[in-house]
Amino acid sequence: MRQKLGQHFLKNKEAIKTILRALEVKTSDIIIEVGPGHGELTQPLVEICRKNKCQKVIAVEKDIKLAERLKKKTEANVVSADILKILPQLSQKFKDSKFKIVGNIPYYLTGKLLRIIAELKDKPSLIVFTLQKEVGLRICGQPPKMIRSISSGSSRASRGMNLLAASVQYWAKPKIIGYISKKDFQPAPEVDSVIIKLLPINPDKTRIGAEKYYKLIRILFKQPRKTILNNLLLSLVKEKKYQKTAKIKIAEKLKSINIEPFQRPQDLDINQLITLSQILYN
Repeated sequence: MRQKLGQHFLKNKEAIKTILRALEVKTSDIIIEVGPGHGELTQPLVEICRKNKCQKVIAVEKDIKLAERLKKKTEANVVSADILKILPQLSQKFKDSKFKIVGNIPYYLTGKLLRIIAELKDKPSLIVFTLQKEVGLRICGQPPKMIRSISSGSSRASRGMNLLAASVQYWAKPKIIGYISKKDFQPAPEVDSVIIKLLPINPDKTRIGAEKYYKLIRILFKQPRKTILNNLLLSLVKEKKYQKTAKIKIAEKLKSINIEPFQRPQDLDINQLITLSQILYN
């Protein structure tokens, strides 16, 4: 079952301390842990929760056998369930409370879980995940010009905006707060991991609906090596006889918001993407 669910259990105590600090546990917090496994993080969570007088720790474990074992050795509320199915219910249940999510997330679950969180009407106040390093870097992707100014070309920074980054950064501010070697897990995965902190944000009231925003970024990043102008033109104008006129109009709209038509999608930051979605669909 462990291999089927892609679980790798974190054994590095310093990394666990980093995760706990990042959670900023406070009075009245409710902590939801995804995939607690053997409880490597669960018990330290319970202890810090008791110290800071938070409400409760809810550990959601899909593996029934692991859940039953964990119930015998922790004071956390252990729930045997699929997080993808139960999270919307928990979000609704705790909508009037301050809840946070933490967990060591298997690769196969990452994209699905992030989409579920993105769709929640009542989002957690804070999220701390351990993810595959490459996935974490992609989530934190920024235009190359911003990368240079922020990190002076550090090799740890993802080069360029991408679909995953544009999807997540629409609803949260991501930050990598730690790096974990694959040797710090049992069994050891094939790649290193990162600890990433996601701070959900309230979308500005002037933003266009999420559905249209996500439609735009799917268009732009379907062929990321093509220019922004060509991606939009080929998607929005199907008949060739209208493309010449449409190309001029789209280029004018892009220039009106300081986007060069022949830039590529990776060159845009999240604010430019949001602004572009507004002018295209209004």
